[in-house]
Amino acid sequence: MMRERLGLSMVSLLMGSAAMIVPASLARAQEGAAAIELEQIDIEGRRTTEEVDGYVARTSTAGTKTDTPLIEVPQSISVVTRDQMDARAVQNVGQALDYTAGVVSQPFGTDPRFDSPIIRGFSAANSMYLNGLKLMREAGVTALDPYGMERIDVLRGPASVLYGQGNPGGLIDFISKRPTFTNFGEVQAEFGSFDRYTGRFDIGGVIPDHSDFAYRFTSLARDGGAQTDHVDDNRLFFAPALTWQPSTDTSLTVLANIQYDQSGTPVGLPVQYTVDTEGGLRLPRSLFLGDPDYDNSNRTFGSVGYEFKHRFNEAWEFRQNARYAVLDWDYNSLYYSALSTTDPLVANRGSSENSEDQQTFNLDSQLLGRFETGPLRHQVLIGVDYRRYSESNDTAFGTASPINILIPVYNQPVGGTPWYTADVDGTIAQTGVYAQDQIRLQNWLLTVGLRHDWATTDSTSLTNFGDTEQDQDDSAFTGRVGLTYLFDNGIAPYVNYSTSFEPVIGNMPSQLGGAAFQPMQGEQVEAGVKYQPVGWNGFFTLAAYDITQSNVVSTELIDGVSYETQLGEVRVKGFEFTAVAGLADGLNLIANYTYMNAEITQGEYAGNRPANVPENMANVWLDYTIPSGTLAGFGFGGGVRFVGDRYALDDNSIFLSSNTLFDAALHYEKGPFKAQLNVNNIADETYVASCGFFGCYYGDGRTVVGTLSYKW
Repeated sequence: MMRERLGLSMVSLLMGSAAMIVPASLARAQEGAAAIELEQIDIEGRRTTEEVDGYVARTSTAGTKTDTPLIEVPQSISVVTRDQMDARAVQNVGQALDYTAGVVSQPFGTDPRFDSPIIRGFSAANSMYLNGLKLMREAGVTALDPYGMERIDVLRGPASVLYGQGNPGGLIDFISKRPTFTNFGEVQAEFGSFDRYTGRFDIGGVIPDHSDFAYRFTSLARDGGAQTDHVDDNRLFFAPALTWQPSTDTSLTVLANIQYDQSGTPVGLPVQYTVDTEGGLRLPRSLFLGDPDYDNSNRTFGSVGYEFKHRFNEAWEFRQNARYAVLDWDYNSLYYSALSTTDPLVANRGSSENSEDQQTFNLDSQLLGRFETGPLRHQVLIGVDYRRYSESNDTAFGTASPINILIPVYNQPVGGTPWYTADVDGTIAQTGVYAQDQIRLQNWLLTVGLRHDWATTDSTSLTNFGDTEQDQDDSAFTGRVGLTYLFDNGIAPYVNYSTSFEPVIGNMPSQLGGAAFQPMQGEQVEAGVKYQPVGWNGFFTLAAYDITQSNVVSTELIDGVSYETQLGEVRVKGFEFTAVAGLADGLNLIANYTYMNAEITQGEYAGNRPANVPENMANVWLDYTIPSGTLAGFGFGGGVRFVGDRYALDDNSIFLSSNTLFDAALHYEKGPFKAQLNVNNIADETYVASCGFFGCYYGDGRTVVGTLSYKW
């Protein structure tokens, strides 16, 4: 394995040396643009709309599936730009979202296997998209590498009107790096805590003697661990991309990636020695209660797709995006189940063996029209999308020897006859038709959308406790209506109403009485104001919202027997403030505040607060680079992150205290070279990120990352 990594690193250096690429500087966008100015197109440089120079993004496709200025979208959106991620040397998607309003970025601590953020009180584990197309996995999307991303768009609130089934909290759209018609290159070496060593390269530009073609190769090789002993976080990543643009009216971009991970499994620790430490014993973050001789994980995720655009005339344009993705994952791990009833220093454990084979196909076709009817200007989007997800998964849960939590002894017996086995084969498909009209009358902008979806679930679960079949058809109408007024000074108040639906998927296909579960329904009312200053680079949003999700599956006790019903309901009311700005030459700011009043209003735990949803969150990041003088190129940054008190479970039986973490950065850039040092959680605060049925998990302690870069 190490030879493969060294080989890839050598390839990256050879490719970087052999590429005949000349540096070119890109002109900064003029900052004094009016608030309602249309997106500027740079024909000579052929920059894509996904690229952002600096911290402040002006447009996003996430909110409307069109290149609409953020100030015109009647919904709250945050954009994590490439420069933001680089400044903080983020290692995973959770860290990339640390400074984002409304998002609990790593509610379960750092887990190399998954990213499971929470948006406005609702899990986004299955609400993640790559280039506008949904990533599918029943148990939550596997971790993607942020180095392959140009930006991350976070759309808060229901988005079913454009994307189909999903939760009402919002979605996350990862935008891949893609070719540009400007030659460039970057090589990086990185080292960090827990013996993490990483090599990266990112090169691209115009193919010689073929001015209509541009390419990009992005790659990464990492060998490293985590704060928990015996948990690996090794990765190989490669993403080639090609764009053909024969004219300003037509373009075709092919995007591919393959990611191979050896990612270990953190094992939960007893709540008695992490959260409840009245006896004085607190277990260390490094403690591993699994078994390094048994735990094993090999995961390969790959995809290939395209984005096609053709403009027929000044009024009409056709777009089509497609992707085929595969996931092959085999992993074994041990898990903590409970403390021994005879010895409080001995932990009982179980074993888990899993094999996953999954495929996903996405297709989204759109017709975009721009025209006028009298005094009204329209931008109409008509689309149909389809996705199909299939899985073939095998799972076995067995027994394992207990382990002493103070003096762990590994390589103990694991196995025997599993007490639970499952063989699951199934498909989930969805077809949706949607229409959206952005209607402008002077400074007024009305955004109206309507969608209808047909969703099917067909699965068979063969277990040693019995077999389960799910053959279910669901359909739903969803919509959004939003009104924005664009003042000439850059202020834009807005209001919207939007809805969502999400089919119930799992091993319990029917409720009390035998009826099939109906899709969960979500609705939101949101009002806010956005501010894009005229004359300097900044963007500010203040939003208040009220979200309700109904038809939530809940357990009800009837005549002494537990039944699954859909009497559950969750309501979240709150407000958010976001600010991102270039305050001066070289000085950048990110600031966010989040308030969430979340409650389970109906169902088994009515009156409780949903798990892992704090009432208050806040964060600030400030970075400065000296622009001139003898210290030109030297810079420093710092940030503070606060996550308030919360409960670990819906039954509110475990209380998790708030945490305040401090981050810092030092960097120096001269010519094509840059050296950078980042430290997260400077004070090394120990805190529990989450607890569940398999124990409690710590958040990250102090981590140090050093980066050396060369660009051309």
